[in-house]
Amino acid sequence: PVVVTIDVDFDGTVFWDGEMVPNRAALEAKMIEAAARPVQPEVHLRPNKLAEYKDVAMVMATAQRLGVTKLGLVGNE
Repeated sequence: PVVVTIDVDFDGTVFWDGEMVPNRAALEAKMIEAAARPVQPEVHLRPNKLAEYKDVAMVMATAQRLGVTKLGLVGNE
């Protein structure tokens, strides 16, 4: 399957497949595009252990609101 990795850094900076996302609107645009694909990619959310919960929750809530169905937390085992 196609995998998209979203990293949330300690300061709240969001990265989409290693590329910095400048703002929430850009993140939403990327998620809308991913949700519209015939076969949705797996979205792996990897928060830094020092990231604030509100930043991680914002990404998860945005994904849910925009119809991204294959979202999982990775790296917190």
